[in-house]
Amino acid sequence: TGMTVFSIRLWPRWPRFTDERLAAGASRAIGGRMIVTRFAPAPTGRLHVGNIRTALHNWMLARKAGGRFLLRIDDTDAERSREEYVTAIREDLAWLGLAPDGEERQSQRLGLYAAAFERLKQAGRVYPAYESAQELDLKRKIQLGRGLPPIYDRAALEMSDTERAAKEAEGTAPHWRFRLDHDEHIAWVDGVRGPQKFDPAQLSDPVIRRADGSWLYMLPSAVDDIAMGITDVLRGEDHVSNTAVQVQMFTALDASPPRFAHEALLVGNEGKLSKRLGALGCDAFRERDIEPQALVALLARLGTSQPVEPIAERATLVAGFDLSTFGRAPARFDDSELERINTAIVHQLDYAGVAHRLPQGMGEEGWEAIRPNLEKVSEAGEWWCLVTGPISPPQFDAETQAFLRQAAKMLEWGDDPWSELTSVLKQATGRKGKALFLPLRQSLTGMDHGPSMAELLPLIGEDEARARLARAAS
Repeated sequence: TGMTVFSIRLWPRWPRFTDERLAAGASRAIGGRMIVTRFAPAPTGRLHVGNIRTALHNWMLARKAGGRFLLRIDDTDAERSREEYVTAIREDLAWLGLAPDGEERQSQRLGLYAAAFERLKQAGRVYPAYESAQELDLKRKIQLGRGLPPIYDRAALEMSDTERAAKEAEGTAPHWRFRLDHDEHIAWVDGVRGPQKFDPAQLSDPVIRRADGSWLYMLPSAVDDIAMGITDVLRGEDHVSNTAVQVQMFTALDASPPRFAHEALLVGNEGKLSKRLGALGCDAFRERDIEPQALVALLARLGTSQPVEPIAERATLVAGFDLSTFGRAPARFDDSELERINTAIVHQLDYAGVAHRLPQGMGEEGWEAIRPNLEKVSEAGEWWCLVTGPISPPQFDAETQAFLRQAAKMLEWGDDPWSELTSVLKQATGRKGKALFLPLRQSLTGMDHGPSMAELLPLIGEDEARARLARAAS
């Protein structure tokens, strides 16, 4: 199921829409097949695991349908927005492999919001209000004390022109609210939550513009969804009440709303998303040497009925993406599960993809030998030291030293030197199992465990292997 999206040039910049183009775009965003999703972070901090998941799911929804995934930087809050966070958002999406098909910044679209605001104002759908934050807080407390829902009482609508003029003469600038139509039924079929219904009389008329003229989230987001041809909005369930309000905004702007889906929020093992997990972002994951494929594999299916598996292939994850599998219960983020998946993903990585991260001298054979023992790629250097040395074998008793001297003499370098050496030693000494293999491993690597000796011994080399056996026997 899709909606027609008006054709626009996505890169490098969206065109500057006039109010007329906004209405025209809205009228055409109905009835076609191209799916367009968006990820709309505010550049007031680093992306954390919750909004990484939102970005991923929007990317997957678009990719499965052959549609477009757009990045919108919600930087209307000039005081809190930072350019370094804009850069970080782009870098994080690139690291995750979630390349957007276009980008827009709200700070460069203010004229579009002003035009929409004037249309709503002329239609009587926005109105000025003069209460201070303290006055509004007092009203809420009184309502709660009376057992009433703490919604705005629309007192500003009862003000006369004379009263408004008096407020402004006192220097009180108004903030502006969107007037909900209490006679207009609010309903939509949510992609995750199913049929949703709201009584607009039980909602506050939302503030859409501050007294200083700056914008809050509600109106610019709806205006952009229309102008950018967004067909599907997938976001957290904490936005459900926002959606109820925005449904009426779309109608007031003569546009059909996009399809909405609200997924359950993430929680930690302690029952809610802790500050530690809430602040866990791509920079922290990179510092821990977590592979982006592991994070994607976990978050792609977290909160769905599908099993979370170490799937490195994006195409496989995208093919299985289905909103009908999303549950209503909170999705539990388990850091230990991420570590488990990361280890399994590392064991799938091919040499070409990690060569630039490996220690000097480690080729494909070395990677293949060491990879099964790694939890993280950064550990490769520690294991590679088994090849490059130096190593520190344990002190052996006289009997074992004699065995190792014999091993040094009998070492022959063929196609499979480890199998050949252990075979002739077994026949010559009668040793087998641990008594045969462990002293050889310890003398050659200084460890009781590690990579397959059949793969490791050729990397150590004949001369070095013989020297290590001889040193361990002395």
